[in-house]
Amino acid sequence: MVLLTAPARSQSPSQPIVWHPWSDEIFAQAAREHKFVLLDLEAVWCHWCHVMDQQTYRDPSVRRLMGKSYIAVKVDQDSRPDISNRYEDYGWPATVIFNANGGEIVKRQGYLPPKQMASILQAVIDDPSPGPSVEPEKAITYAATPFLAPALLDAVKKEYEKQYDVSGKGWAFGHKYLDADSVEYASTLARQGDKLQEQRVRETLQAAEALIDPVWGGEYQYSTGGNWKEPHFEKLLFIQAQGIRTYAQAYGQFHSPEYLTAAQNIHRYVLAFLTSPEGAFYVSQDADLIEGKHSANYFQLNDAKRRALGIPRVDKHLYARESGWMVNALCTLYAVTGDSSTLQEAVRSARWVVAHRSLTNGGFSHGDQDAAGPYLGDSLAMGQAFLSLYEVTGDREWLNRAEASRRFIATNFAASTGAGFVTSKTSTDHTYKPHPERDENAQLARFANRLSHYTGDKGDREAATRAMRYLATREVAIAWLSAPVLLAEAEFTRPPLHITIVGAKKDVGAKALFQTALSAAPAYRRLEWWDPAEGPLPLADVQYPTLPHAAAFLCTATTCSSPISDPHVLETRVRKAGE
Repeated sequence: MVLLTAPARSQSPSQPIVWHPWSDEIFAQAAREHKFVLLDLEAVWCHWCHVMDQQTYRDPSVRRLMGKSYIAVKVDQDSRPDISNRYEDYGWPATVIFNANGGEIVKRQGYLPPKQMASILQAVIDDPSPGPSVEPEKAITYAATPFLAPALLDAVKKEYEKQYDVSGKGWAFGHKYLDADSVEYASTLARQGDKLQEQRVRETLQAAEALIDPVWGGEYQYSTGGNWKEPHFEKLLFIQAQGIRTYAQAYGQFHSPEYLTAAQNIHRYVLAFLTSPEGAFYVSQDADLIEGKHSANYFQLNDAKRRALGIPRVDKHLYARESGWMVNALCTLYAVTGDSSTLQEAVRSARWVVAHRSLTNGGFSHGDQDAAGPYLGDSLAMGQAFLSLYEVTGDREWLNRAEASRRFIATNFAASTGAGFVTSKTSTDHTYKPHPERDENAQLARFANRLSHYTGDKGDREAATRAMRYLATREVAIAWLSAPVLLAEAEFTRPPLHITIVGAKKDVGAKALFQTALSAAPAYRRLEWWDPAEGPLPLADVQYPTLPHAAAFLCTATTCSSPISDPHVLETRVRKAGE
């Protein structure tokens, strides 16, 4: 009997951990088996997540404790935006331990070596009361109006000033990365004549070029060590979209060729590595060629030597959200270049998402088989993409689709508090109440507000107002970083620059005027192309004269310019009006 049982005992500590998908039922299982639930929230592109898998979760002591007292759950954060947003402050990997009732006991950020993990697991077994990493949820009284109080707005602007790293360049300390919203807000101030902010934008964009792979193109996620020269090599689709859009906007505003080159270098990487045969976009490329092994030496090689060793894994999931991000970026790049192939890419991707991810009534699923959802981020990103497509084409199909997405969002994601919109229509589990996420609500406020200026639909303004009530809450407004709130506030309280091109869509003169307006206008704009043959504009709040030739008009709330038929004159007038 001893001989029969001894081998089983000796093998038990080395038994691999059985990983389960996240579900509410996992807590019922934990209750039946008198176990805890451990969530490993990872990213498939993440180096330290790979190290956790290879070292920590292969350690005999960790495996023994996990097998005895824990149910292990592993989630790819890209696949579950609801769980990702819930624990976004903890980065990846995030480790969370729950009791069988779904209550949090421990939350840890980043890589945990085997000895530390075993100590945590044993400590929870010995005393399952919540540790210091678990704080009671704070009650928040949301703002009564969508407008930031003057003192709060002043405080947020002062925080924004503190967030610039004067010596290291960029709106971040420690990890260096290109924060698109911070650059965009500074660019807005620069357009209004703020020379210091223009200098900061230029310094940041130049420094951030160190994150662009000189061989394949594409932008690494960030650099460590407080400088721009120690990159982590993962390439996320989100980062590529932000990089293309930011550098393209900078090129349109400052006319520096290096900004266009940067945008194009990121774009060529996306075409080569992250574009599916169908025209949709993949999620990411791994930081490691060999999982868990640093790849700095690999990324120093040229193209041929890299390919001889292999290519880091690409996550080939096709999510609506990611494709929406990239469509929006491609529209920005097309606006400043007029390259029709870029627009064709954007249209092709948008049509693929419509064909394969559409839900009833204008919304979108995340992937082809979602475990939960729907999620706000997918319908929001596609709504933004559709609105951008309308701005760069004048095709009303895209405006109608943007409006349908906004209505789906209002119906399915409005928070019960009356302020903001939640990430998911359903809760992650029975103990958790969904919350609004700050960046999503800032993007939604901007999207719905812009949309309202094209449609005049009161539902658009109501959605922007609801999102702004959340953002105008002090605890939300003063959080890091400040730019998302400042951009949303600036746009919500001011009308966009309004430019209308009047002329047939086939008219060469009208096309030239429209392309000029696209390249010269600021990001916050209402740009329309009215072909009288298509009937009235969706919001016909201005009556334009009938002319024998194409013309452009710049309008305010009370007046419009005289007709402008010369593209060079239009460019000068648009740039001056945008200041």
